[in-house]
Amino acid sequence: MNRMTRILAVALFMTLLIPVGTMAQVGEHRSVFSIGAGGGYVMSNVGFTPKVNQKMYGGMMGGLAFRYVCEKYFNTICSVQAEVNYAKIGWKEDILDLNDAPVINPQTGAAEEYSRTINYIQIPVFAHLAWGKEKKGMQFFFQAGPQVGIWLSESTEASYDLSAPNLQDRANRTVAQETMPVENKFDYGIAAGLGMEYSHPKAGHLQLEGRYYYGLGNIYGDSKKDYFGKSNFGNIVVKLTYLFDLTK
Repeated sequence: MNRMTRILAVALFMTLLIPVGTMAQVGEHRSVFSIGAGGGYVMSNVGFTPKVNQKMYGGMMGGLAFRYVCEKYFNTICSVQAEVNYAKIGWKEDILDLNDAPVINPQTGAAEEYSRTINYIQIPVFAHLAWGKEKKGMQFFFQAGPQVGIWLSESTEASYDLSAPNLQDRANRTVAQETMPVENKFDYGIAAGLGMEYSHPKAGHLQLEGRYYYGLGNIYGDSKKDYFGKSNFGNIVVKLTYLFDLTK
C-alpha cells in the first residue's frame, strides 16, 4: 500500500472523529460505559499482486467489546466502541485450468485444493454513531475506525505435494505464496460497518452488524526485490454483540 493511500486513510478516520469532538461541545452529555462479548463469521481473502485466483475463506471470530457513550447531539448518539477479538482468517485458492474447470490431481483423481489459515488477535477502535431509541427500542448505527492485528499462528492444507505443484494444467501459475510463511506479523487497516441495535434498560444491548475490513499492510514484503508487490487482507464480517451497562 503506497504512502498516499495511508495518508488518505488516516485523514478519513480523523474526519469521522471531528463531528464527535464538535458534538461534545454543544450536545447533551452522556457517560455510559458498557462491556460485553460478541462473535461472528468472517469471509476473507488476500489481495495478491501478482494475482492469485481465490474463493472466500470462511472462519469464526469472537471476543470482548467495550463502549463509551459520550454525547447526544440532536438525534445522533455518539460513542467510542472498541473490541479485542480472536479471528481465524486466511485465503483459499481457486485452482482452475484454461477452461475454468477445477484442476484434477493425477495421483488422487480429485480436484486440487489449497488453503492457508492464519490466526490473529484483532483490535478495532470505532467512532460509533447511532440514531433511534436510546434507552429502549431499536437503533441504526454506523461505525468506522482503525484496526490492528497481531499474528498468532498459521497452518496450511493442500491436497497435493507443495514441492511439486501441477503447473502445466493451471491457468494461474502463481504459487510462491503456497510455501511462504507470513513475514509481517503486524497487520493494520480500516474497518467500517452498519448495523442495528436493540436496547433494554434491564436486559442490555444486542447488536447485529455487517462490517468490512481493508488491510493497509501486507503480509509479505513489498519492496522491489520481493515477489509480491501487494498482499493485503480483505475481510467481510457478520457479527452479533451483547453489551451491558456498568455505569449510567
